[in-house]
Amino acid sequence: MNIVFLPINLFVKYAEQKKRIMNRYQYIFAIIFSLILVTIPINVDAQKNISGTVELAHKELWNKFIDKYGIINDFVGETPTPEDCTLGKPNAIGWWSPIENGPMFSGMYLQAMCERAKRTNNPADLANAKRLSQGLVKCASISDVPGFIGRGIGSDGKCHYPLGSDDQTHPWFLGLHAYYMSGIPTKSEKKEISSKMKEVANVLEANSWCPPCDGAFKGQFRGSFTGNLFRDAARYLFMLRAMYDVTKEEIWMDRYRKALAEKPEQATKTRLEICAEGYLQDTLKIKGINIWSLWIYVGSQQSLASLIKMESDPSIVAKYRQGLENNVNYCLPSVEGYKSFDNNDTKVFGHANWREAYPVWFPQPTQAEAQRLSSLGNKEKMGERKGYEARFMRNPLAASAIAAFSQDPSHQEMVKKAISHYDYAKINMAEFFFAECAYYALNTKVE
Repeated sequence: MNIVFLPINLFVKYAEQKKRIMNRYQYIFAIIFSLILVTIPINVDAQKNISGTVELAHKELWNKFIDKYGIINDFVGETPTPEDCTLGKPNAIGWWSPIENGPMFSGMYLQAMCERAKRTNNPADLANAKRLSQGLVKCASISDVPGFIGRGIGSDGKCHYPLGSDDQTHPWFLGLHAYYMSGIPTKSEKKEISSKMKEVANVLEANSWCPPCDGAFKGQFRGSFTGNLFRDAARYLFMLRAMYDVTKEEIWMDRYRKALAEKPEQATKTRLEICAEGYLQDTLKIKGINIWSLWIYVGSQQSLASLIKMESDPSIVAKYRQGLENNVNYCLPSVEGYKSFDNNDTKVFGHANWREAYPVWFPQPTQAEAQRLSSLGNKEKMGERKGYEARFMRNPLAASAIAAFSQDPSHQEMVKKAISHYDYAKINMAEFFFAECAYYALNTKVE
């Protein structure tokens, strides 16, 4: 960072020259003013540096982690084969494979990509936004189970793990809604997206908003959006309201308004009141959120920011904004975690060789067995780098994104410092895309 200080001697010299025509109070004021100015550093290239850092992150993400379909892979490693997906290797959930979180990551990132494309109007950026949207549509088109959203695409271009989840489904809506409303897609694209979103949403509505599974788990579900946590309320309300945006069908607005005033099962407050509280209550049920798990709350914060833009009732907007700001206050200390990340760290990222890191396999007739298998890794082969990046890269950048969505200028410098800290060419996990989410949210107006 280059800092330029205003030279005090120029001001003193000027004051001395004018001393004859100044009274002594004017002279003293000139000297004091000079001293004040000299203590104010002018950062002439701070914005240039942050922009350059974000550009590096952007290039690394697109060169290494985004596949030919427009889906973000978790890391660089062997793509699972049809056999892997059918048998459930390393497990039927797809955890610890390179295609574990395709719609989740791509959906959250697409909002940032749309903002970038709108700012630059660069054909390459516009094409990349389109590519991500097509990847999301493909994830919802690879199964004969309506409403199923695959975690990613295997080596043959269609195979996939049978267990989706709410974690994959909500960001899918988030990304496609952002692209649909961006002004970027053509009429035919918008028609395709609207049709696919309506198909998925109708299935979810028919199944109490529980995402369906595929393959050997057909007829089962994984996760739900109607629970009593903040994360449930924010995501559910967003999806209902987004569907009205896309379809203009009053039934979705009616469902949204009804859901606002409902108290979820075992809840003492309405969903709107839960949103206003933010995720603090979630910490009672999900341990270590501020240390490890803020990455699963970025989409919820994005949802609140989007709901603020979509909602016309000032009283409801105020509740959403309260939740938005509460979440920032909860997560701000986690931004500081970037200071513990050493860009020259040499810990082993054994997950890149996921077959060696998770060599144990057995048939998994139930979701519980699939989850049990996912815990049977070889710690020596796995190495320590994944956990290191998760705690000191993923979590601080997720916290930065959560803070950035608030549009509070008092947090901008902290967020920029976190974004600028990392050498993105050395990062193994794709979650550094949160840096772009944070950067493009900093100057995106939220009314």
